[in-house]
Amino acid sequence: MPEWKDSKGRDARGWLFFDAECALCTKFARWLAPSLEKRGLAVAPLQDPRVAALLGLPEEELLREMRVVLADGSHYGGGDAVVALAREIWWARPVAWIAKVPGVPPVIRAVYRRVAQGRKCAAQPHGA
Repeated sequence: MPEWKDSKGRDARGWLFFDAECALCTKFARWLAPSLEKRGLAVAPLQDPRVAALLGLPEEELLREMRVVLADGSHYGGGDAVVALAREIWWARPVAWIAKVPGVPPVIRAVYRRVAQGRKCAAQPHGA
């Protein structure tokens, strides 16, 4: 994990990276940020050049889905990122519990992909 600080200059124990050029993603990140910050997690745009270096992903793949990176080095994208965030927030934990049921993780990933494909933003690949 790079030496990044949260919006208050503190070391964060994890990050939610979102597409800052997507209105839906930005709205979700802003809504979730206070809950995450209370838990030592920070929010930052995927467009920050340090994120691409951290994750080692090309830009076209990087912007395809939100990413969660925790201080232990674990990295999640898309539906798996939703579950990782749910484990961190008490009121969202039922999503993490449901994700333990066999067959549910692929459904969560598919729902995330469907929502992501419906985004109206510059990062949305044409013809997806």
